Amino acid sequence: MNDHSHSSGDNVLAGYWVVIPAYNEAATIRDVATRAVRQIERVIVVDDGSTDGTADALVGLPVALLRNPTNRGKAASLWRGFQQALAAGASGVVTLDGDGQHAPEDIPRLLAEAVFHPDHVIIGARRRDQRRAAFWRYAANRVADFWVSWAAGYSFSDSQSGFRVYPASLLSRVKITHGKVRSFVFESEILIEATRAGHRSLAVPIEAFYRPGARPSYFLPVRDIARITCMVAWKLMSRGMYPIGLYRSLFGQVPDSSLTREASFANRERDEQDVRDRRNSKF
Repeated sequence: MNDHSHSSGDNVLAGYWVVIPAYNEAATIRDVATRAVRQIERVIVVDDGSTDGTADALVGLPVALLRNPTNRGKAASLWRGFQQALAAGASGVVTLDGDGQHAPEDIPRLLAEAVFHPDHVIIGARRRDQRRAAFWRYAANRVADFWVSWAAGYSFSDSQSGFRVYPASLLSRVKITHGKVRSFVFESEILIEATRAGHRSLAVPIEAFYRPGARPSYFLPVRDIARITCMVAWKLMSRGMYPIGLYRSLFGQVPDSSLTREASFANRERDEQDVRDRRNSKF
């Protein structure tokens, strides 16, 4: 019985891939990738036009290395990794950063929740006391949490964490701009679009690791929060400022009739898309 349970669990986890976007991470990427492979054998590293020898640091490791000829941004790198994993038949994708702040040893904890909630986006949420260590980044993250939660109609405790598990059912259907200027907007927007498509999110507490002398974060609080806010503002205005979403993000519930209307609308959109897909497949 136990052997059967372990075998079933292994079969489920065999469908997951890891995608690690990396830009000038030569100092840390080999360690991160090596530890990730110990958790899941199927690891993709997307070298985003690095100039410091990031790709060379991976020589000899059993990982799939994709190389962008120029720096295209985190969003484009994630997107390329997603497409590679989906083409290989992935049932879900784990993402983590290449700078060492996420512990690959936490991957099984996130996947344990993904197995029980296969259509959820699982987010590795950093402890709040750790996030407060860098005040301005923490303040920017809290602002982003508020806006993203409002637009999604769902409360996120760490909307800016890049340590996540995405279900293939979401990645195969979501359509989001992923150009260079969308680098950090992308990870916020996909949470909004996931919730609108019926994919809820679940936070798993994790510890983040910040090495002494680590390179500065590529996340620039003023610039990137401004971009995220503009994206959210457009989504809110397109839905009449979405007051139900604000209520849900703050209090976690809305009247049943409102939920029913939203669910009905989302289901109707999915049904119409399925009809269009089937119609197109005939030609």
